[in-house]
Amino acid sequence: MNAPPDTSLPPEPLLVIGWREWVSLPQIRIRRIKAKIDTGARSSCLHAPIIETFQVDGQLHVRFSVQPIQRNEDFSLTCEARVHDQRLVRSSNGEASERYVIQTNVKWIDQTWPIELTLADRSEMGFRLLLGREAIRGKMLVDTARSYLGGKPEFRKKK
Repeated sequence: MNAPPDTSLPPEPLLVIGWREWVSLPQIRIRRIKAKIDTGARSSCLHAPIIETFQVDGQLHVRFSVQPIQRNEDFSLTCEARVHDQRLVRSSNGEASERYVIQTNVKWIDQTWPIELTLADRSEMGFRLLLGREAIRGKMLVDTARSYLGGKPEFRKKK
């Protein structure tokens, strides 16, 4: 007897992304940031060492600093977003913390899609942005042997 066809697969082929990629977060003005694509993490997280809350028309918002370049604390951006949610998130070391969640778009090559991002201090982590499996579910497959399939940005050299 034949098994029924697998209807859980998306109708279109999935894009292949490397285990680390350069992406942008255009809605919060981050032109490029190196992201670790981590299928072991459910949620995505952005490095935000300083977070403050404020109200706009009765809705909770956050203003947060982002240091998008690894090992460079001199360059910082200030971003703002409406708080979508607050969640208890368990980190890779097992510690649970309450985090603010924002919704924003992520862009990789010519693809843009909405994601949820938790905000946390990732100073001790190697990547300023972690894209978890919820952010890529149904859109991409991860090739763990490859990096920067979307290319690397050109940086201006300091004089």
